[in-house]
Amino acid sequence: MLQHRLDGPEHGSPIILGPSLGTSARVWEPQLTALARRFRVVRFDLPGHGGSPVQDVSSVDDLAGLVLELADALGLDAFHYAGISLGGAIGATLAARRPGRVLSLAMICSSARFGEPDGWRERAALVRDRGTGPLIEASAERWFAGPAVQSLLDDLAAADPAGYAACCDALARFDLRSDLARITAPTLVLAGRDDPATPPAHARQLADGIPGAALVEVSKAAHLANVDRPGQVTSALLAHLPVTPGMRVRREVLGDAHVDRAVSRTTGFTRDFQDLITRYAWGEIWTRPGLDRRTRSCVTLTALVAHGHLDELALHVRAALRNGLTPDEIGEVLLQSAIYCGVPAANAAFGVAQRVLSEMSAENA
Repeated sequence: MLQHRLDGPEHGSPIILGPSLGTSARVWEPQLTALARRFRVVRFDLPGHGGSPVQDVSSVDDLAGLVLELADALGLDAFHYAGISLGGAIGATLAARRPGRVLSLAMICSSARFGEPDGWRERAALVRDRGTGPLIEASAERWFAGPAVQSLLDDLAAADPAGYAACCDALARFDLRSDLARITAPTLVLAGRDDPATPPAHARQLADGIPGAALVEVSKAAHLANVDRPGQVTSALLAHLPVTPGMRVRREVLGDAHVDRAVSRTTGFTRDFQDLITRYAWGEIWTRPGLDRRTRSCVTLTALVAHGHLDELALHVRAALRNGLTPDEIGEVLLQSAIYCGVPAANAAFGVAQRVLSEMSAENA
């Protein structure tokens, strides 16, 4: 089985990340923290790369089969998939051949056909004869538009020649152009504008051939665009990947700015708590049909007044307005709370609400 690494919450929606030829699973480290907040992330090493043993593979279909074996072993009936270069080709093959398994697809600096077969066969012969050392200098120029990342070049140097050459043979045989229309999963195609290995024309061919595919071109990025421009690639991936019902409601009620701040401050220590409130408070309670959001805001404001949670109260005054309550209605809720929660608590709550209303009035002026 392919060597793999697991990150993120066990109950998170699974996403499998495929590496490019010559790299290991750590090529995805620039995106790992952001993805692992929401997803169960599975990163694998290609045969003969990283910790994966050399295996008898001769085609990208064979590599896709190994990924399915890994998914089966992990109990993943369906999963999101993102891959770089050869990793993207593996994902596209899975999406075309086994559409029921792939929930969404992202192809980064990839292609439906990676050039003429003879070039790959020549590279395979070179590596079998002399190892991957002769490839390092040229790979650094192809992979990075900015400073080279030595750890990824070290992965290339450490790759088993037989495993690397087998992947080259698979790329020589790969041609998915006639099958692109079979891909039905929501697809993101991302290109590095300075990528000499799979230039933007390759990405445009993918986007034109895959029904409904979205195309993003990233400036100042070469073949490992996710390493050259990690922020832009991460943002594109997160925008492409489906949002859970809890996160959608949380954003609708509290606003994107607040949720983005909360997510950006998430640490390993607080990650499980953030996931808990997103899944249960917003995904289970706020999504129930028994009460509308206006009513839920009234209940929430009252509870926060009763317990003196003034910081949360300020947040939910804004949320109440977003849910359709008027300032006068919020005042009525606080008056009701004065009777049942106490005048001092309501007095503090009126002070908080007045500040929030004044701030929002100034923002909208």
